[in-house]
Amino acid sequence: MSKSVKVKKGLKLPFKGEAEKILEVVPLSNTYSVKPPNFYSVVPKMLLKEGARVKAGDELFFSKYADQTRFVSPVSGLLKEIVRGAKRRILEVIIEADKEIEYKDFGSLSTESASSEDVKAKLFATGLGAFIKQRPYDVLADAEDTPKAIYVSAYNTAPLVADLEFVLKDKIEFFQEGINVLNKLTEGHVYLGVDSHSTSALKDVKNAEILSVSGPHPAGNVGTLVHETEPMNSGEKVWAVGAEDVAIIGELFKTGRFNAERTVAVTGQSAQDRKYYKTIIGAQVGSFVKAFDDNSRFISGDVLTGEKIDSDGHMSFYDNELTIIPEGDSYRMFGWIPFKDNHVHSMSKTSLSWLFPNRKYDVNTNLNGEERSLVVTGEMEEVMPLDIFPMELLKACMAGDVEKMENLGIYEVIPEDFALVDYVNTSKVEAQQIIRNGLDIMITEVG
Repeated sequence: MSKSVKVKKGLKLPFKGEAEKILEVVPLSNTYSVKPPNFYSVVPKMLLKEGARVKAGDELFFSKYADQTRFVSPVSGLLKEIVRGAKRRILEVIIEADKEIEYKDFGSLSTESASSEDVKAKLFATGLGAFIKQRPYDVLADAEDTPKAIYVSAYNTAPLVADLEFVLKDKIEFFQEGINVLNKLTEGHVYLGVDSHSTSALKDVKNAEILSVSGPHPAGNVGTLVHETEPMNSGEKVWAVGAEDVAIIGELFKTGRFNAERTVAVTGQSAQDRKYYKTIIGAQVGSFVKAFDDNSRFISGDVLTGEKIDSDGHMSFYDNELTIIPEGDSYRMFGWIPFKDNHVHSMSKTSLSWLFPNRKYDVNTNLNGEERSLVVTGEMEEVMPLDIFPMELLKACMAGDVEKMENLGIYEVIPEDFALVDYVNTSKVEAQQIIRNGLDIMITEVG
């Protein structure tokens, strides 16, 4: 029996540029990348040098301060380059792919007969631990921990994102096995968030507490699901896993292969072939995007939380959408005049866009203003479904006040929970970055 999660606070962002539900299998990219910065707080220790040959599933590096967490190659080939930044920080590990992928054989493991300890050991030893994030702090899960619950959201409500039901429609068997694996990792529930209006086979998945989700963004966020089911308290930990990553976990336990297949939705009004592409984690963007408008920004992820990348760069580890939108480097003449640009989406009534609820709008990177004083407007509270005071929490994070951050709910949030706050607040402060900085303070002060 499913539980209903109805969210009223939030905002639906009707932007142009959704991907058509057409799936195209693309040839292998020339190179693939694993980016250590995608794994927040991980200090990588390389196990291989440039020029080494690897199979898909071979270890590349491990986490210096949690050495049970391993990171593996998504493809077979030659370790072409280790890209370093300031202070020799490793930014990318680039693999030149073989024409045919050769997989390391990890051997299958039946979750029905295996113990929890065996399942967890295999999960982290094979690189699958990289798919599991922990709350609080939005860091990778520690193999030594046992979470009170595990969350999987198969309903992404952010604008211009991949339809996860479409992505998973041919992977239900592996997805089910992945859920079985996750059940071995906790004594609590494995929660699966799905669209309440869906007729997908995901609603029939066993060994999961089904959450039928409805409402505007961020209804599908894991943070919202946690808040509606088992709110976080000090000292508690929950884990979160991406929906497609669950299928990757399940496939390894069934077949013994680390098949890092990723279905990427190319979206955004500057993309000329907006559809779904079956590729592999860390693929080069040019392997599936051939045509786009000039002066465009490439975002690995969605428009609210994604990472800016180059047009010849590589996809980030967790993302299954590539958003291409115009750079907002043009000046809006008299843009401060109310009712002037009614083609611009606005939460307030300073634009007549509110009269056209079914209309879809252009979107670009323009901030439409500069950073200014943080004042009480009530905008943040309108789009925050969690039972917290967003403005007060931001101020506590900016002040570095640990006690106030704890009292105001810092353990319940991660940066993506403040993505809409970034979008609507007129002060233009970087709310997601402020929350990230606050979480870093909590890691240092509390642990």
